[in-house]
Amino acid sequence: MARPDADDEQEKPLDPEVDKLRGKLVRFMAVNLGLLFLALMVVIAAIVYKARKAPPANPPLSGDVQTPPGELASGDIVLPVGAKVVSQSLSGDRLSIDAELADGSRAIFLYDIAGRRLIGQFAIRNK
Repeated sequence: MARPDADDEQEKPLDPEVDKLRGKLVRFMAVNLGLLFLALMVVIAAIVYKARKAPPANPPLSGDVQTPPGELASGDIVLPVGAKVVSQSLSGDRLSIDAELADGSRAIFLYDIAGRRLIGQFAIRNK
């Protein structure tokens, strides 16, 4: 087998312009890899932040009235004096009471059970 020439075994020094260009490319690659690493760290930090601030796994349903375990929900619902309850309807945490008032008219009272407050009163009239 033929031996390569001794001149080919030794590397020739690079041209100064090529060496300058090679230095710029290495610097360019280092800066870009640094920026990529920084961007990756920002994304990972955002994911960790979101995971720590996530809502609980089983959030309460919007219609659930929250009471401590073993206790019943309680409170007062105030109707005008002389009013008689005709009917009631419950939907989630909203209670609708159809009442006949003392003067003979009827009205619907809408209560928010969770907030324990009256949120609406609607008079029923004949046209």
